Amino acid sequence: MFELISLSFAFFFGLAVRRVGLPPLVGFLAAGFAVHVAGPWLGLPGEAGAILDHVSHLGVLLLLFTVGLKLRLAQLAQPQVFGGALIHSAVSTTVVSLGLVTFVALDWPTALLLGVVLSFSSTVFSAKMLEAKRDIGAFYGRTVIGILVVQDIIALAVLALYSGDAPSPWALVVLVLLPLLRPALHWLLTVAGHDELIVLAGMLLALGAGGVGFQAIGLGSEIGALVMGLLLSTHPRAKELSDALWGLKEIFLVGFFLQIGMSGLPGLNDLVIALVLVLLLPLKGALYFSLLLLFRLRARTAFLAAINLTTYSEFSLIVAAALLPDWLVPLALALSLSFIVAAPLDRLADRLFEHLEPWLQGFEARRIHRDELPTDLGAATVLILGMGRTGTAAYDEIAGHFPVTGIDADTYRVQGHVAAGRNVLFADVEDAGFWRGLRMSRVECVILAMDNVEAKISAARALRAKGFHGPIIAHALYEDHVLRLKTAGATHIYQTMNQAGIGLAEQAERAIDLGRQPASYIEV
Repeated sequence: MFELISLSFAFFFGLAVRRVGLPPLVGFLAAGFAVHVAGPWLGLPGEAGAILDHVSHLGVLLLLFTVGLKLRLAQLAQPQVFGGALIHSAVSTTVVSLGLVTFVALDWPTALLLGVVLSFSSTVFSAKMLEAKRDIGAFYGRTVIGILVVQDIIALAVLALYSGDAPSPWALVVLVLLPLLRPALHWLLTVAGHDELIVLAGMLLALGAGGVGFQAIGLGSEIGALVMGLLLSTHPRAKELSDALWGLKEIFLVGFFLQIGMSGLPGLNDLVIALVLVLLLPLKGALYFSLLLLFRLRARTAFLAAINLTTYSEFSLIVAAALLPDWLVPLALALSLSFIVAAPLDRLADRLFEHLEPWLQGFEARRIHRDELPTDLGAATVLILGMGRTGTAAYDEIAGHFPVTGIDADTYRVQGHVAAGRNVLFADVEDAGFWRGLRMSRVECVILAMDNVEAKISAARALRAKGFHGPIIAHALYEDHVLRLKTAGATHIYQTMNQAGIGLAEQAERAIDLGRQPASYIEV
């Protein structure tokens, strides 16, 4: 009964907040608080039980595993990632600790620990929002995830230091030997095939080898799940595995957000502390923005990353539960409020930047990051935006007939295409700066092959605003998306499933006709 009522609250609260333009996770947090209040009246516990705790933990592990599937180890060593995470943590910890000692009269050990945990940002929130926008592969998305991974490693180190629980001596041996196990892990994923076995293989690696295995050697189950995903990230079926786990992970994560909301109702002092912490969030975001600019990232990239990172971390609750029990409720409330503030800001980040761009670009370094250099389409007659499976198939079909250039926001995907001999360039089509500097006088046709319908709509509008009058071709899954794309300026729109059905019917008709001919076999 407890699980049924909790899920019902989550569904209706999630539905309600989505109606006003907020992501459902905000509703899940509110549902957690509602269950905490209403639980005793309904004869239910007001706090999260063992089952919900377990489901929440599974959701976090699966999320981090799927993040690892889209991550590259070299990402963590990039200056803006490693340096940005370390400098931000050091500066934020110092400032917050001094403030707590000076104005709250806390002792230095407690103040320092609180300063550390408050410097971190939420891995779960950021990964969830980036996934929803399909931006994990984008340059700013990879920067965000890399910073969060470094922060999570720091958090685990701090927790071990304060608790006195050092990792097992076997931890170093395991970390050294893990890369050698990559071929075996890849073989396991290959033999799993494409059906439910690939889901079971992913769960076995994420929850078993990563979760239980890493916890046994004192490295933390969260890091273990992430590492397992990282080891599989170069496998050809990594994206397929991530997609297969998507629905399962989303359901389990509902438990995570419910659990936060059910952590307890705040008293007046807790509420005041939480509100003060929320008021400090702009300073946290400003520090991220400033640091990323120092590493020569463009203003837009720094802004989007900073918005995504302007939250408090779920690790603060883990640390508080173990070392600071008196601070658990205010930190849980501050975490919830930071999600509520950051979620709509993240969704509106591109629009906000457009309004603030003239001012924010004044802080941009003269020499920008190599990943964000402007692009020149050269002699391309056809431009393909989005070089996933659909864009790649279109490119290979057209390349023998017309000069074609592909654009994608995932630098690793771009590198793969370049290595395969395709003319593919890095750019973010939702970046207004990209369109302003784009030279496309020879382009006669544009294909929108991105997965995200909002990105396709944005690109279609940008093309028309730039004065492009040629055909814009796109694909869509749903009827309402067709109408929105046409309104944005697309001229030819193919509903993916409808066209697949028509193609199958045409092949069937052709096969019947050929079968009636004398030839015994004709390749279709």
